Amino acid sequence: MPYKKQPKLKNFSQSKFTKSKQIIMEVGNNPKNHFVLVHAAGHGAWSWYKLKPLLEAAGQRVTAIDMAAGGIDTKSLEELHTLHDHSLPLLKLMEAIPSDQKVVLVGHSYGGMNLALTMESYPEKIAVAVFVAAVLPDVVHAPSYPMEQFFGESPEDVLMDTKISTYGSPEQPGTSMLFGPKFLASQFYQNCSAEDIELAKLLIRPASTFMEYLSKAKLFSAEKYNSVKRAYVVCKEDKALTPKLQNWMIQNSGLVKVVKQIDGADHMPMLSTPQELCQCLLHIVDDLLI
Repeated sequence: MPYKKQPKLKNFSQSKFTKSKQIIMEVGNNPKNHFVLVHAAGHGAWSWYKLKPLLEAAGQRVTAIDMAAGGIDTKSLEELHTLHDHSLPLLKLMEAIPSDQKVVLVGHSYGGMNLALTMESYPEKIAVAVFVAAVLPDVVHAPSYPMEQFFGESPEDVLMDTKISTYGSPEQPGTSMLFGPKFLASQFYQNCSAEDIELAKLLIRPASTFMEYLSKAKLFSAEKYNSVKRAYVVCKEDKALTPKLQNWMIQNSGLVKVVKQIDGADHMPMLSTPQELCQCLLHIVDDLLI
């Protein structure tokens, strides 16, 4: 894929948000956009509890959804073998969106893979896809490619006390991971409150990257996946999906229209820097949908 110049970055720092609610209310020339929020692996719609009311206060419609086997969804991970299985709640939601409406899809971390599949499946119903410290695949390599880069550049002990196990059958093998408390506190939530860290420890569920499936899956297409406008939010203090890897994915994609950066954001910006993330999302909508 030919390299394209990275868009100019705009930083968002915590010091700019002493009057965050007022600022947020003044931004956003596109009221009543429908934001659909997609969580990270092992998490659930609960992870957006700070951001959702901020967007709603700015006049936006917001849906935070549980992926299969995430949050309070009733499926277990052992029932899932493909990215499609995991994304089914989001795909059903998109199917129900009227043909004359479009949503703003926001995906966090592994939620970027759920976004990619939805962009491939319903490109005509997506106004813009926003990747927040998220996995961003391309149309040249297998869908597993960004995660292969992550594990290839990470030390062997990157997952620390995360519990790894296998499930499924020889025909449909799967790998399960349950993020450990030390990993969560030091790699995902290091800038979050003690209360948010404890919340994650209580609510986190086993997850999978479905690498076995994605390494052999059909490539995303230029005709559908690449037809959707996309933006990226870089979290500058992310220890899990580092800024270096985030920027590599942006450059590898070559199609990211807008890039924002948040100072002080760890891997969970919706919890550590929710006002700044809200501001980023509203600016992205204004930049791309006016």
